[in-house]
Amino acid sequence: MKRYILCAGALLMMGKAAAQQQPQFSHYGLNGMHLNPAYAGVKGFGEITGIGRIQYYGYDASFDSGGSPTTASLTASLPVPVLAGGLGLGIYRDRIAELYTTNVQLSYSRHLKLGEGTLGLGVQGLLNNIYHGKYRSNDENDIAVPREGSDAKFDMGAGVWYEAPKFYAGLSMNNLLRSGYRFKSEGIANAKTAQYLTENHAYLTGGYNIDLTPDVVITPTALMKLVLPGEFGDSDKLTLRNASYEVGARATFNDRFWGGLGYRSGDAFTALGGVSFAQDNALRLGLAYDLIAFGQEAKATSSFEIMLSYRLPKPSLNIRPAIRTPRYSF
Repeated sequence: MKRYILCAGALLMMGKAAAQQQPQFSHYGLNGMHLNPAYAGVKGFGEITGIGRIQYYGYDASFDSGGSPTTASLTASLPVPVLAGGLGLGIYRDRIAELYTTNVQLSYSRHLKLGEGTLGLGVQGLLNNIYHGKYRSNDENDIAVPREGSDAKFDMGAGVWYEAPKFYAGLSMNNLLRSGYRFKSEGIANAKTAQYLTENHAYLTGGYNIDLTPDVVITPTALMKLVLPGEFGDSDKLTLRNASYEVGARATFNDRFWGGLGYRSGDAFTALGGVSFAQDNALRLGLAYDLIAFGQEAKATSSFEIMLSYRLPKPSLNIRPAIRTPRYSF
């Protein structure tokens, strides 16, 4: 496949360009570590989750084959009692046309007992590497068109997460430093005049477990995503003009099988299902399918996702009592 496409084509595939700076997952209700650093270890057990996603499968820009956005993500979460909280790790690789993003996150969550649940207060440090490939430009001297180069920056995130037996809720924000990236340009040799700015993104999510029967649990879920352009302190930074949301529900049977439906605003209807197996149902395999219902002129009709996760056993605090005998008593 030729690696040359129009810069405008890249933005077109992104849908809302600013919103698609961050990868999105239909399994958001089963992958809190991707959304919020405060999630780290808050459930009281460790988790490792991998997700692969092909968005707008089969997208064809008509002048170059391929172009479907693809994402691979791996997250890990672990409670660490000695730190009075938990640690989290996240890595993802995202590609949209000739824009490649590699992101590594390290998170810490301080856990506080609150009512029947646990409140997590999280901070996150992240390293973001952005690479631009080759573009077919209309104007060879356009200094805004990047030419094969990468830039890496450190950034930060923060969040809160509350986990209770019946429900959860979380609020987070990333890219707090709102880092800017610079790349070599087509028009001027060795000049880094092409620019890319990562905006602040906020996530508000929640879910509630409803015991329909002793064997069936219904979990409605919701996720609101906000892009917050501009500097902190700007009067219109917190407006909802760049907001989108997802709502859905899944049913879990015997703590082993699940299935659900959802809706992503302005984009798609989603369906997901999966099975848990191995000892204590610790291993989970999930599949998701998105039927694109809106904006089809710039998208393909389907997106696919696969998830594999493993739940580590809860750490035991039981300590075997010491054996005392008169011989060693003083």
